[in-house]
Amino acid sequence: MADEGRMLQGRMCVACRAKRPKQDLWRVVRRSDGAIAFDPTGRLAGRGAYVCSAACLEQAQGRRGLERALRCRLTEEDYAQVAAGIASATKQDMRETEV
Repeated sequence: MADEGRMLQGRMCVACRAKRPKQDLWRVVRRSDGAIAFDPTGRLAGRGAYVCSAACLEQAQGRRGLERALRCRLTEEDYAQVAAGIASATKQDMRETEV
């Protein structure tokens, strides 16, 4: 009953602009050393941006949505690393729901 008035922390996908609860999105972070990383826990230090799927990651790449949100240039390797992280995390989520 104490949680009825509380709002869930919502975030917005940088590609499709859909607002969703934080736990339903994938976080990409620019760390203090400038490195780009996929953040499956949502707790790494640094400037973060959110995407809701691999398809939205591709859309964000085309529109440079992640670059604007993270305030830096991303290389093809950065996008490939993030895409691999999302694919791995998605597979792991699917395995957990099957068990």
